[in-house]
Amino acid sequence: MNIRETLDKLFALHTFGVKLGLDNIVSFLNDIGNPQAELKTIHIAGSNGKGSTASFIASSLMEAGYNVGLYTSPHFVRFNERIKINGTEINDEAIAEFYANNEKIIVDKSLTFFEVTTAMAFQYFKNQKVDYAVIETGLGGRLDATNVLNPLAIVITSISQEHTNILGNSLKEIAFEKAGIIKNKSKVFIGRLPEEAVAVIERKCIETNSELFAIDEYTNFSGGAIELYTEEIELDDWTMPLKGDYQKYNAALAGLVIAKIFNIDNQRIILQGIRNVVKNTNLQGRYEYYSTKPLVIFDSAHNPEGVENFLSEFKKESSAIKGKKILIFAAMKDKAVEKMLLLLNQQFNEIRVTTVNYERAMPIKDLLFIANNQNINVNLETQPVKFIHDFIRSDKNGCLVVLGSMYLLGEIKSNLIQ
Repeated sequence: MNIRETLDKLFALHTFGVKLGLDNIVSFLNDIGNPQAELKTIHIAGSNGKGSTASFIASSLMEAGYNVGLYTSPHFVRFNERIKINGTEINDEAIAEFYANNEKIIVDKSLTFFEVTTAMAFQYFKNQKVDYAVIETGLGGRLDATNVLNPLAIVITSISQEHTNILGNSLKEIAFEKAGIIKNKSKVFIGRLPEEAVAVIERKCIETNSELFAIDEYTNFSGGAIELYTEEIELDDWTMPLKGDYQKYNAALAGLVIAKIFNIDNQRIILQGIRNVVKNTNLQGRYEYYSTKPLVIFDSAHNPEGVENFLSEFKKESSAIKGKKILIFAAMKDKAVEKMLLLLNQQFNEIRVTTVNYERAMPIKDLLFIANNQNINVNLETQPVKFIHDFIRSDKNGCLVVLGSMYLLGEIKSNLIQ
């Protein structure tokens, strides 16, 4: 089976949608020998920041000389981006071989795309004998296909309203789902969370006899500077390729995990991991400059908290922009689109809404309806790639931001490089 045929069959599994529950994945992993049981893992959940934090952890472990697997989702351009070892993507042959060897089981069990991809990552990391694997959850935590691990550490980066149709309408309900990855006698690390979310996680830690490390107890923040202090390390130099104070907190959370779990007290290793995170892991879509003249920025903010984080950084440079500030926006159906548009409308002269070829994507007509209900003036954009090309050729003083979904960025990037 060639890679094109394999990927067609893999992507066709999206028709099974999202199946919350562990029965299918547990059964499938049993069939293939439970590769996850032989992995030393870091398990990461969160509404925002989990991809960045996972990459900071993986990058630091690489700088320490370890062979490190990294499993994230979704991908931007190539499926292979989801599964990496030391920054190198899984090869086409391994993808095709895994699917071919297990196609009958996949079909008979009606496995979902994410279940198959997760099992593939576990098998690949086992076969390649990684020292550690950093695993990002897909949706939620408690019923997520990745929640079959007995990890060295559990990380919950943030809690905000998202996937409310599945995870619940309140922060407490969402925190309960995220906290579902906490196992007995775990070491649990949390970022800056709302008080009601912290209370849920603290209760879960007590129930499971787990040890809790909260980033607020190890950091000082003053005037845009963040200091991380533990018994092992002291860090206040956050020279790194990702913009935003929120990324400094993600880096600090990763540093805390590295210090407490791996007993790495060499600050240089952690700093190098932070500075080299893009080079080591090929991290994309986090306040990413596609062009500087004119300014074109890609950002994968996909919920109100993510939008607020993006805008906190964007405001620092928007005052110097002499031309129009234009936004291309798309979102998934289960996101708080109204709140995001209200926030974004304050900062952009023009908003152009579009959609992506994905079953969870919000149709343009629904985006237009939400915008009109809030008296937000938006334009329809059916050819975002052409618009980007035209903007770069014609407007040297303006700024264009593409934001709202990793799927939007992925679809646009795929077409931009053709």
